[in-house]
Amino acid sequence: MADLAAEVLDDRPPQAADFMAESGVGIALRAPSIAIEPHASATKSLKILHVFRSPVGGLFRHVLDVARGQAGRGHHVGLIVDSTTGGRRAEAALAELKPHLAFGIERIAIPRQPSPRDMVALRHVARRIAAIAPDVLHGHGAKGAALVRLAPRRDGAIRVCTPHGGTLVYAPGALAGGFYRWLERLMSSRTDLFLFESNFAAAEFTCTIARPRGPVRVVCNGVGGAEFAPLAVAPDASDVVFVGELRVLKGVDVLLEAMAIVKRAGRIVRATIAGEGPDAQRFKDLSKRLEVADQTRFVGHVPAREAFAMGRVLVMPSRAESLPYVILEAAAAGMPIIATRVGGIPEIFGPQSFRLVPPDDAAALAKALGEAMADPEELLRAAESLKARVRAHFTIDAMVDGGLAAYRDAIHARNLNARNLTRQESRQCA
Repeated sequence: MADLAAEVLDDRPPQAADFMAESGVGIALRAPSIAIEPHASATKSLKILHVFRSPVGGLFRHVLDVARGQAGRGHHVGLIVDSTTGGRRAEAALAELKPHLAFGIERIAIPRQPSPRDMVALRHVARRIAAIAPDVLHGHGAKGAALVRLAPRRDGAIRVCTPHGGTLVYAPGALAGGFYRWLERLMSSRTDLFLFESNFAAAEFTCTIARPRGPVRVVCNGVGGAEFAPLAVAPDASDVVFVGELRVLKGVDVLLEAMAIVKRAGRIVRATIAGEGPDAQRFKDLSKRLEVADQTRFVGHVPAREAFAMGRVLVMPSRAESLPYVILEAAAAGMPIIATRVGGIPEIFGPQSFRLVPPDDAAALAKALGEAMADPEELLRAAESLKARVRAHFTIDAMVDGGLAAYRDAIHARNLNARNLTRQESRQCA
């Protein structure tokens, strides 16, 4: 355990909730009420170009949902995405989306780490910008946000940054993390809108990088109507299921240790681990060392809803998160959830945040597992309440419309500033 945990941030900045409470940033960065844009918008259609790196995980799902929603509202949308990652699943998802996008999908090689090859990607992005003259350049993740702000800007285009965790989860001292934080500070003046998916991300950005110079809006991730359908649990479902990338940051090792603690107390917790990632073999080896391998099944990648059906309770023991889709998806399905108090997860749970457990604490997680097995009905009641909260506050429609309203606010502010500058120049020349 110690060697695994040592790879995670052990000198992390204060939790955003504490930072917001101490500084008032949570109030300053909280999104104002936004008038929802109708599906058949009477306003001018926007030309929108989304740029991001790897087509995997929550960021990918977010961009797919946003792009599809924007196109459905009559806007002209295009994507630029990495060509070296994602595999068949990404290719299939992009192929399904492509017919809906006026500007299509361009796949280019975008390296994960800072590299001279970034210049090649930057030239591709610049050529695409010149070809379509977008109104909105929206960069997602550390690399996507960097590319849209480093590329030459067409007159009238706004540049939008959504970190999606990205820069926020690099360990202090890591070369890439230090580079991207420095780059974020440098590019703040080239950003017309910071569009965060949680108040946590907005406050954490301010705490770890710099106070954004441009306008800030918080528009939460959302899920769709079909995801609220009841979930049929499989007959051979395990007690708990983990769904996500298999890496230390996600805390699978903490879950395995918690299972070992519960076992030593005389109770067996069976778990399904659904996902792939760089630390998969290490977790399998750890399950053997902790003597819980016989009660743990690793099933590889499984679509989220299918994976949910493999367990009775979702466990998300992450050490760091932003606003995870897995939580939203499971909550929408009415699934009981045990999760850690990190990132934007408390924003999802709202009044039920007291149920969240501290991160990197196997004993606390073991206690939560024991309580869940002792009183499953209470956890089911909590799940129904959380489902209602997600239905009210975390929908795709609200996410898409909120983002479009934020774009228009930023475009209006940019045009207003340009007119004011023109007037000042005219007075100086008079």
